[in-house]
Amino acid sequence: MAGKVGFVSLGCPKALVDSEQILSRLRAEGYETSPTYDGADVVVVNTCGFITPAVEESLSAIGEALAENGKVIVTGCLGAKPEVVKAAHPQVLEVTGPGEVDRVLAAVHQVAPPDANPFTALVPPAVKLTPRHYAYLKIAEGCNHKCSFCIIPKLRGLQASRDAADVLFEATRLVGTGTKELLVIAQDSSAYGVDLRHRESDYAGKKVRAHLVDLVRELSGLGAWVRLHYVYPYPHVRDLIPLMAEGKLLPYLDVPLQHASPRVLRAMRRPGGAESHLKTIQEWRSVAPDLAIRSTFIVGFPGESEEDFQLLLDFIAEAKLDRVGCFTYSEVEGADANALGGHVPEEVKEERRARFMELQSRVSLEKNRSRVGQVLEVIVDEYGELPGQVVGRSKHDAPGIDGLVYADTDGTVKIGDIIRVRVTHAETYDLHAEMVGAVAWKPNVPVMGVSDGLIRL
Repeated sequence: MAGKVGFVSLGCPKALVDSEQILSRLRAEGYETSPTYDGADVVVVNTCGFITPAVEESLSAIGEALAENGKVIVTGCLGAKPEVVKAAHPQVLEVTGPGEVDRVLAAVHQVAPPDANPFTALVPPAVKLTPRHYAYLKIAEGCNHKCSFCIIPKLRGLQASRDAADVLFEATRLVGTGTKELLVIAQDSSAYGVDLRHRESDYAGKKVRAHLVDLVRELSGLGAWVRLHYVYPYPHVRDLIPLMAEGKLLPYLDVPLQHASPRVLRAMRRPGGAESHLKTIQEWRSVAPDLAIRSTFIVGFPGESEEDFQLLLDFIAEAKLDRVGCFTYSEVEGADANALGGHVPEEVKEERRARFMELQSRVSLEKNRSRVGQVLEVIVDEYGELPGQVVGRSKHDAPGIDGLVYADTDGTVKIGDIIRVRVTHAETYDLHAEMVGAVAWKPNVPVMGVSDGLIRL
């Protein structure tokens, strides 16, 4: 039996997928894995290094692992800055960047050699860190954008897309083993395949282009909910909206707009502005009126004036976005925005964020109240505190970042079920409902086999 590896996973869903890949490799080599340090031969910490609070959390987790265990391997985005890790914790065994699975495994081997048992070649199922009924599907790594506040290209490199067939084989395996919701992620999902020049690959007896529209059309045929994250409002995104109107793709788009002032967006090196944002949103909603749009914004960016901020508030009031996150600007080590003048005082940043969220909370409550009386499909994530109550999400809500639906049921509903509910009450971000029926779910996947260690049809 190989040794035991403690594992700590921090950061975004993209980092979570990296953790799943490392854990799957460890498991395939016969290692026991654990989310704790107890009895572990070595601890792997998958870090986040994007913003200052994330760096601090990662360094704290590394320090805790060293104190509790003493043998620590660091990977992930903060690992792309080994000098920062080594300065704080010089005793770590190895520091690797994101996606460097082979280096992580090699470092583990130095402390706890892998199992020599030949039966470990019978690869066990891949490790998932999400519940069985949903999974993140990473279609690309890295980013080609040069946003002034961001260092993702420095941490994760330029856009590197997976072949469409590779993505579809993974999705087929996931849906075939019970995954009912696929959450498509990348640093920029809408640029998927650009680096591959949208080359074709073979899947299910046909050729599929590495292009978001083509990929999503294929994913939508598997029978699972398909949810799109990190989508830039490129022109070709409009081709996805009819699929939402037809019920083939969840009516949900996660579009990180960041601001509405053209002047601030230029300083951020981001496209668009309030006028173009509104035009695009109106076009999308004219085709799919039930579309839920999620976005994130930064307030207090260097040089942001009160006029710029008011333009953002006016945009929020008019756009009536369904799901919104707002962050105060903070410097990121290595970001070009650090050199900009006109830094906004912290108290002004916080005051603007409070005003922003107060306005958005009114928008959210208004939208949720419009749902009262409607019948929605809900995927169940957990049991509630009351007898017969379950907690789930509608098609308009992603896990961990959006609202919840608290539904009263007959007590026979299981986690992972999809049910129909009638909304009875609305809160600012959550809904309350009563179950009116179950939804029969059946995957629509081809028969699969295994050849040379790769999943094939």
